[in-house]
Amino acid sequence: MDQETLSGTLERITFHSPESGFSVLQVKTPGRRELVTVVGTLPVANVGEFVDARGRWSIDPRYGMQFKAESLQATPPTTADGITRYLASGLVRGIGPEYAARLVAAFGARVFDVIEHEPDTLSTCRGIGPKRKDAIVASWNAQKAVRGIMLFLFDHGVGPERAARIHRTYGDAAIGRIRANPYCLADDVRGIGFTTADKIAQRLGIDRHSPARAQAGLRYTLGELVGEGHVAYPEEDLLARARDLLDIPAERLAEALVKEREAGAILREMVGGIAWVYLARLWHIENGVARMLLECAQRPHPLRLLDPDSAIAWTERAIGLALSPSQRDAVHRAVRSTAMILTGGPGVGKTTIVRVIVDLYRRQHLSVVLCAPTGRAAKRLGEACGTEAKTVHRLLEADPVRGSFRRNRENPLKTHLIVLDEASMIDLPLMHSLLSAAPPNAALLIVGDVDQLPSVGPGLVLADMIASEKIPVARLIEIFRQARESAIIVSAHLVNQGRMPQLSAPEHLSDFYFVGAEDPEEGRRLLLRLVKERIPARFGCDPVRDIQVLAPMTRGELGTRALNALLQKELNPPAPGRSVERYGMTFGIGDKVMQLENDYDKDVFNGDIGRVAKIDEVEQEMTVRFEDRPVPYDFNELDELHLSYATTVHKS
Repeated sequence: MDQETLSGTLERITFHSPESGFSVLQVKTPGRRELVTVVGTLPVANVGEFVDARGRWSIDPRYGMQFKAESLQATPPTTADGITRYLASGLVRGIGPEYAARLVAAFGARVFDVIEHEPDTLSTCRGIGPKRKDAIVASWNAQKAVRGIMLFLFDHGVGPERAARIHRTYGDAAIGRIRANPYCLADDVRGIGFTTADKIAQRLGIDRHSPARAQAGLRYTLGELVGEGHVAYPEEDLLARARDLLDIPAERLAEALVKEREAGAILREMVGGIAWVYLARLWHIENGVARMLLECAQRPHPLRLLDPDSAIAWTERAIGLALSPSQRDAVHRAVRSTAMILTGGPGVGKTTIVRVIVDLYRRQHLSVVLCAPTGRAAKRLGEACGTEAKTVHRLLEADPVRGSFRRNRENPLKTHLIVLDEASMIDLPLMHSLLSAAPPNAALLIVGDVDQLPSVGPGLVLADMIASEKIPVARLIEIFRQARESAIIVSAHLVNQGRMPQLSAPEHLSDFYFVGAEDPEEGRRLLLRLVKERIPARFGCDPVRDIQVLAPMTRGELGTRALNALLQKELNPPAPGRSVERYGMTFGIGDKVMQLENDYDKDVFNGDIGRVAKIDEVEQEMTVRFEDRPVPYDFNELDELHLSYATTVHKS
C-alpha cells in the first residue's frame, strides 16, 4: 500500500516520550472537522507547530482511526492562530496566553524574527518592560539551541531528554563539542553514561578500537567505581570491568591505562604487592585528609583546664546532667586531644557528651561550630545542643562561581572547636574541604556511628580514621535507660550483635512495629494503608510532612520509583494548572521532593528535602520551599529533583 501524506496544526499532545520520541498527537487538518490522531516518532513537539506526516491510516481496536506516521516532522507555525498557540504553550519563558496574543497582534507573523533579530522592538508591545524582554529573548535563544541539540541527539539514536542539561554544560557550542569528542558527555553531563556517548560515537564513525574510546571507557569505569564508594580499585579488576564494558582486546586497555597515567588523569600505587588505580584528584584528596588529620592531632589544645575533673563536674551540675563513667572518660579524652573520634550506636549518650564539651569551651569564652553532612542531621544536633548547627556545605559557604567553598586554607573558619556529627555520612572530598577550612588553633571532635551505612560518595572516612589508630577514639557501648525505652534503638543494637529483634506486636504504644507481607502487591497495599490511614490516626501526624518511607532499592515493585508514583497518586494527585511534567516525572504543588546534586547557585545540596510551593507556567518556573527558604527552578532544571515520599535508606 502506498504511503499517504497528512499535514496540519498540532492542537494537542496526548502523549510524548522524551526518551524515545514516541508521540500521540491530535492534529487539525484542512477539510476535516474532527482532530486526527497521529502516532509516530518526534524528538520534540509543541502545540501550534505545523506537522508533516507520511504513513498509512489504520484502525486501532481500542482507540479507533489513527494515522500511523513512518516519518514525522514539525516546523514552527506561520499562521497567526498557530503562532499564538505556539507561544502560549509554555515554550518561551515570560510568554503565556495573554502576552502571546499581544505579541501576535503587534507583530503578526513577524514575531519570531522580531524576537530573534529585533529584540528591542519587543518593548513597544504593551506590558513588556526591559526585564520581561530580556527573559523572553534569553528563553527563545536557549530553547532554539536546546531544540537543535535534541534533533542532533535524535538523529544519532539517542533520546533528547538531557538536551537542556547538555546546553547548560556546553552552551551554544554543544553540538561542535559532541562531534569532536562524544565521550565528553559521559565525563561532564550527569545522567549521560558511557553507553549513550558510545552510541553517538558509533553513529559518528569513531572506531570501536580507537584510543579515545578505550581511554574514555577506562575513565568511565573508574568513575562508576567511585560512585559505588571506592576511592581506588585493583588494576587487574579495573581492567576486567572495562573490558566487559568495551569488548576490546586487553592490550588496548593496558595502552589506554598508560596514556591516562601519562596525562595525569589517574595514578597507580602499590599496596601490599597489589597495584591500585586512583583518579588523580582522589589520590591527592585522600593523602591530604590523612596529612591534615595528623597535623590537627599534634597541635596545642585550645582548651586550657587547670583542673579538668572539677570543670567537668561543674558543667554537669550547670546543665543538669549526670555523666556515666564511660561518658566522663570520653570528655576527659576530648579536653586532652585536639582531634578525637566519639563513636557508638544509638542511645549511648554521644549527644550528651557533645553538650558537655561545647559548654566547657563556651565557659572559657572559646567559639564552637557544629556541623553535619545533611540538613536533618544538623537540625537534630542544633536542637540537642541548644545552638545553631549547619550543614558542612553551608558552614564552608559554597561559592557558586568557582563551584567550591569560600572557606578554605586561605580563608579559614573562625572557631576554636569544630564538631562534626554523623561522620559516617561524610565522603572523602567533603572531609578534605572541611579540614582545609579548619584554623591552625582549632580542635576537631568527630562524632558518628561506624555501624551506619557509609557515605554515598567515595571513601569510608569514619571507619578508616578509626582503623588507622592514629586518632584517639572513645567508644560508647552502654545504652542508657531513656534510650532503652525505644524499641528502634534496642532493635538496632540487637541487629549489630547478630541477633533477631523482637518482631511480635507490642502490648503498648511503641516506635517500632513489624508488619509482614507475602508478596510485593500486598506490601504496596499495606504500605499505603499505613501511610495514609493507620499511622496518622495512631500518632496524629501528617502523611506527607511527618512520614518518610524508606526502601533499600530504587527499582522494583517496592523500590522508591514505584512507591513515589503510588504515594503521589494517593496523597497529592497532580491536577491541571497545579503540576508540570518534565523528564518523565510529574511535579505538583505540595509534592515532597529531594535535591539530587549539589547546586551552589541555589544553595541547595544533594539530599535536601523540600515541598513544591508554586508552579508558574508563564515564567516556566517551579518554586520549592526548603525549610523556610523558597528556591526557584527553571522547568529545564527539574532533573535536579526527584519525588521523595519514598527514598532509599542510603539517601536518608
